[in-house]
Amino acid sequence: MQCPPLLSRINSPHELKKLKLKELVSLAAEIRDLIVDTVAKNGGHLASNLGVVELSIALHRVFNSPEDKIVWDVGHQCYAHKILTGRLGAFSSLRKAGGLAGFPKRGESPHDAFNTGHASTSISAALGILAAKKIQGEKGCAAAVIGDGALTGGLAYEALSHAGHLGLPLIVILNDNNMSISPNVGGISKYLSRLSMKEKYQVFRRNFDAMVKKIPFVGDMFFDLVLRLKRAVKAVFYTDNLFVDLGFEYVGPIGGHNIELLVSVLEDVRRLNRPVVVHVITRKGKGYDYAEEDPSGYHGVGSFSVDGGISNNGVPETKTRQSFTEAFSDALLAAAKQEKKVVALTAAMQKGTGLSQFRETFPGRFFDVGIAEEHAVTFAAGLAAQGLKPVAAIYSTFVQRAVDQIIHDAALQKLPVVLALDRAGFVSDDGETHQGLFDIALFRSAPNMTILSPAAKSEMRLMLDYAVSHNAGPVIIRYPKAYCPDEIPAFSEPLDVGRGVWLKKGHRLCLAFTGGLYRQALDAAEILKGQGIETGLYNLRFLKPIDEDYLVELMNSHELVCFAEEGVREGGFSEYAAALARRRCCKASIAVLAVEGGFCEKALGTRDELLSMNDLDGKGIARRIEELVKTDRKYESCLC
Repeated sequence: MQCPPLLSRINSPHELKKLKLKELVSLAAEIRDLIVDTVAKNGGHLASNLGVVELSIALHRVFNSPEDKIVWDVGHQCYAHKILTGRLGAFSSLRKAGGLAGFPKRGESPHDAFNTGHASTSISAALGILAAKKIQGEKGCAAAVIGDGALTGGLAYEALSHAGHLGLPLIVILNDNNMSISPNVGGISKYLSRLSMKEKYQVFRRNFDAMVKKIPFVGDMFFDLVLRLKRAVKAVFYTDNLFVDLGFEYVGPIGGHNIELLVSVLEDVRRLNRPVVVHVITRKGKGYDYAEEDPSGYHGVGSFSVDGGISNNGVPETKTRQSFTEAFSDALLAAAKQEKKVVALTAAMQKGTGLSQFRETFPGRFFDVGIAEEHAVTFAAGLAAQGLKPVAAIYSTFVQRAVDQIIHDAALQKLPVVLALDRAGFVSDDGETHQGLFDIALFRSAPNMTILSPAAKSEMRLMLDYAVSHNAGPVIIRYPKAYCPDEIPAFSEPLDVGRGVWLKKGHRLCLAFTGGLYRQALDAAEILKGQGIETGLYNLRFLKPIDEDYLVELMNSHELVCFAEEGVREGGFSEYAAALARRRCCKASIAVLAVEGGFCEKALGTRDELLSMNDLDGKGIARRIEELVKTDRKYESCLC
């Protein structure tokens, strides 16, 4: 695609400052077209990025990145920012293996001030950056761009409270794309906000406050009276005075698609030298009709037709396979129909976790707590304490935010909270912040915990029924973002607590795997069979608790047992199994096939590509097993 005329002149934010204000409107249109065309090919976050094009331009017009730091909350709205900061030429590689990340990444550009991917972190990060600048005597501002949805996260409030206490000139841009503001109140609020952010007003206020405090005997009392009066007036006229109460100046609401107004306001705010919240009203999907009409549907999308939108791209629906998310949805509906105490909750991921149908069927038994995973877990624990059967569906990467709540509020009290961890294991396209690789290692050590890993739809139903009937502590069911495999009889065998199920018994070699790796284990067995190596296949099912005597017997009946899991090696199930083998002096050699290297920083690509990069696809597993079989180190522990 030929580069648009204005955009071709922007190699850094410095060039942006040379354009006339009227040209910025045309530039916004060019950026918007580029984002739509690129996301249509690569997939990505569309509606959120289209909503902040003008805001991104205004920020880089006013501030001097990278000296001034801009922190994007969540980061799924950073596409225009990337285009404006020297990455136009690489933008076609967005979210592809070896290409640009779909989120801010410090290693990618000095203009990316902080890695983000989870919500509610920007204010804390920007405040820390600003405090460090002050300590080190460095120049430059810090701005946090946070959406109204991310403000439901408790971390955002903790940061706001601390920022007001420190009094540093932090600029918080509240990107509001959902609130309904009364025009009259909004108009008065704009007027008062414009007055309060003027530099002359700030100088007058500081001098007046200092003068009042110096009045003998009654100065402090009079100052408190003036402060209360001022807050009372603001409470009448301001849409929300929470920020004022926390020590911020409040500016807005202002139109987020008016570049000239945005630039003018941000220039004034930059000179304030106080904590300030700029309340900006934007529209998700701005400029692309399909996304404007259905911003939720166009939040995160795969490739689509620009002209036809995402609705099958004009192609009749031919999908026959069911995803693990859909299998969970069906299993939960069935369980809820049988047991009236079953309730469901999620943290702003109703559609993504497959709970939309549950909400329609059982509206009184469904809760969406917003972006607040910590609250979701403890809220679920409260439900369980009163005898209900809560099922909390949360992405694996996001449940990391609630580790304390899972251990302290659920496991410690042996409360029967069911945690359905979607997107466990590798996740396509979104980079290392969205990989679900840590849940096994994080929660295996927690007492009273049960962890299950289904390999197919029928196992999902068996495991959810077991989890709902379990009353001795929390139960985690982890499953990948993938399609369910074809059913085989072994998947329907009843659960035997602490044990897995044999899909195929072997003699010399056994490959034991977590459920999400069933297809890869099957492929590996076929490859090895072609090389004359017969492989037994054992679906682990339970990752905790474990019938250790049974597992030891399994290991003693083979020469080599390979444990493959879609999670990090350190602290994972496979390392536990290897340690058990050493402790019980098992005869078998034990191999650990898991994710090495920490955060898997080369995490862009499809799930299949990521499995291949980490030697956890069929070919990779087979190759590693073949290398072990060819060695002469029989009957000794070989952790590979």
